[in-house]
Amino acid sequence: MVDAVILAGADNDGRLASCDSARYEALIDIAGKPMIHYVLHAVKGCSRIGRVVVVGPKQALAEAIPSGDAVLVERVGSIVDNLKAGMKALEPQEKVLIVTADLPLLTTEALEDFFQKADANPAEIHYPLLSKETNESKFPGMKRTYLTVAEGTFTGGNVVLASPSGLEACGRLLEQAVATRKKPWMMAAFLGLRCTVKFILRRLSIHDVERRLQEIAGVRGVAIISEFPEIAVDVDKPSDLELVRRLVASPA
Repeated sequence: MVDAVILAGADNDGRLASCDSARYEALIDIAGKPMIHYVLHAVKGCSRIGRVVVVGPKQALAEAIPSGDAVLVERVGSIVDNLKAGMKALEPQEKVLIVTADLPLLTTEALEDFFQKADANPAEIHYPLLSKETNESKFPGMKRTYLTVAEGTFTGGNVVLASPSGLEACGRLLEQAVATRKKPWMMAAFLGLRCTVKFILRRLSIHDVERRLQEIAGVRGVAIISEFPEIAVDVDKPSDLELVRRLVASPA
């Protein structure tokens, strides 16, 4: 069993503001329910999850989340700061599942599969990757940020399974990852000259990144290749929201 932190601190003051009047992104309406509802439902349905903390605008979330479904923690700033606040509230001894609140298509099945694959390859940090083929087979035409490496072309999921010590060791790297999450070439540059050159030559492999993470932070990180694209469909632009609303309203 592991605890979960759901990050729900974003204001709705970006591109999605033209689509929904909710003050916070986590409360944007999807088929009559706030977006956070779907994420929380998937997380709480997973057999591996114990306690759940939601970090965001506490008073507003309290009106949307049934009492007892999660511990609410007031947001304090950046994504990394909010994660630290959630971790402080939990004080976990074991690993923690970190999930963003803009992932309304997330399913319990996708999380169970992620845990199963993580169990088979122990590490301090696990992160899901989705191949472009897998993603486009279910969501054709959906715009995603992809990174081409030796094994293929992938996009990242919006969940992380990590130990407290692993997160602490990767603090600076985590901040860089958040800052460059839509610019994979900048992330490659942060990993060093060797990775940058390999990336330019399209010879950078997943193993290269995993090995470099261990060199920089001293922790073992493993990429999990997921077959569930729902784990990566984050809603951060109007076209994403339109797609998600259509799929939730008329599920296949």
